[in-house]
Amino acid sequence: MYFENTGIEDIVADLMILDDIMLEHDLIRGGQWDYERVTYDKKYVLKEGTFYLRIFGYTTDGDVDRRDAIMNLKKPVIGKHYYPFGVEYGEDEHFPKSLLKDCEATLKAVNEALQPYNMKKV
Repeated sequence: MYFENTGIEDIVADLMILDDIMLEHDLIRGGQWDYERVTYDKKYVLKEGTFYLRIFGYTTDGDVDRRDAIMNLKKPVIGKHYYPFGVEYGEDEHFPKSLLKDCEATLKAVNEALQPYNMKKV
């Protein structure tokens, strides 16, 4: 399920700044990257299952491995993990209201923290 109108999808920022701010909000990049893309995850383990708030990003300028990339963030998504298959993002998934509320609060805080560093020309 995608989160609409968060402002996150309009952010273009330096990878180093993104790494720091995302980490402050429990969004971990870890090993989920290649030379052009990154994924920031916030993991939730609830009685209903394991869920991931994900923010994807891609670069058209720089290299993630060299840590000199300017990242374009995409629309955030929430998914449920199913062992051994992976994370499902479908609209048919059930997401607890408390989970969605926390995700929305996290996304709002991340958006506000990143605004001073947003390089997108508006």
